[in-house]
Amino acid sequence: MNTKLEFIESIKNRTKQLAVKIILLYNQIQKTDATRIIGKQLIRSVTSTAANYRAACIARSQKEFFAKMSIVSEEADETLFWLELLKDTKLAPEEKLKPLMAESLEVAKIVSKARKNAKAN
Repeated sequence: MNTKLEFIESIKNRTKQLAVKIILLYNQIQKTDATRIIGKQLIRSVTSTAANYRAACIARSQKEFFAKMSIVSEEADETLFWLELLKDTKLAPEEKLKPLMAESLEVAKIVSKARKNAKAN
């Protein structure tokens, strides 16, 4: 298999698995008004990251790819923001948030670089 295709598939998988893990975490935490609001925003942003990355992978043009990757980059950063908010407010256990935050940061960096590379081409 082509290395580029393997990389694309690995990012598809990583963004989807991150969404799954965050949904499962949300199902475990105590529900309050704050956790419901933050949780809804968090789930929306992480699932949007995964879905828009998949859409970018089937873009019909370089312009469309760049536009989709811009959305992916924004949503990945927003996901990190909501995880940080859960941590800072102590609404979810830090030991469960840390690996999700690390993965979110890594995904955000990867998609941001891919977006920049697409603009350069």
